[in-house]
Amino acid sequence: MSRPAGPRALRNVVLVAAAGLVARRAMRRRVRESPLWPLPALEEPVSGRPRARALRLLITRHEEIADGVVRLRLEGARLPAWEPGAHLDLVLPSGLVRQYSLCGDPQDTSSYTVATRLIPADEGGRGGSREVHEQLREGTEVEVRGPRNRFPLAPDASAYLFITGGIGITPVLPMLYEAEARGADWKLLYGGRTRASMPFLEEVEKLGGGSGRVSVVAQDTDGLPDLAAALGATAPGTAVYCCGPEGLMAAVRETLPAHRTLHLERFAPRNSADGKGPFEIELRRSGKVVDVPADSTVLAAVRAELPNVAYSCEQGFCGTCQQRVLEGEIDHRDELLTDAERDGSMLICVSRARGERLVLDL
Repeated sequence: MSRPAGPRALRNVVLVAAAGLVARRAMRRRVRESPLWPLPALEEPVSGRPRARALRLLITRHEEIADGVVRLRLEGARLPAWEPGAHLDLVLPSGLVRQYSLCGDPQDTSSYTVATRLIPADEGGRGGSREVHEQLREGTEVEVRGPRNRFPLAPDASAYLFITGGIGITPVLPMLYEAEARGADWKLLYGGRTRASMPFLEEVEKLGGGSGRVSVVAQDTDGLPDLAAALGATAPGTAVYCCGPEGLMAAVRETLPAHRTLHLERFAPRNSADGKGPFEIELRRSGKVVDVPADSTVLAAVRAELPNVAYSCEQGFCGTCQQRVLEGEIDHRDELLTDAERDGSMLICVSRARGERLVLDL
């Protein structure tokens, strides 16, 4: 028979149990205070996209492939699979998070390839592309999340028309190879400022094989693409994929004939104030109430009072600015949250109020 524990042994057991309880409570408190609280749901979402685990990959190639465009090769081992249209979240050394379409070979499980155009500040650049161009180097290790796909290639379309502008070719390039491998009927209309600024130009022209399936329109010599002619030549049932500047996508929407399906990939969020008026935000823990004008984001209004509130992409993609909503109806405009996460939280960089007031746990 074992001897009953003495007072000192019992005291040690109690101390160990208490220390474990304190540690668990501290961990729960840190999680609750994280800008990503609540934790991602484990269920498959109906809308939004599941968060992906972070990977550490090595940059083994950093090369300029067109005027103002660099391509990165990111190497790892047994990388998660992806399909044409997918993108990665790239965490830059500064902490900024930017989204880049995968433009390599989906069958390659040892590397990912992305490309990005340098966007000057006078064109709306916010520093991410400049950091990729000027600070990332071969031999640098970077964090990525994903892949995720909001722009998948429809498997059952009778034909495909791809319309791209400039760097918008990146998500479409793997689609072209996939469509070709399927033996599908496809065409590409590829526009850009100059031929020298258009990445993967020689590759897509070679893929077209001189059959007339690839039409290249350089603005400096050819003017603007004839969207009406390109779309008018499609048959009913054609899937139209468009990626490029907002003006191009708007023109395609306006010109699209009936009985064609349109798929768009955006490099920027929807206008966060389109069709909505001002409202107010109560910051419950801070005891403040802030006005959100129709032409402002919740993030901008909140940071005017609480400048340390975390954010990164400002496009509804990365999740850094997610905040708990205690009261009010949310107009969700992000590309990330699951249905479960949208019940009681929002990404304040793009989402807004459906009514006159929201209460945040800030």
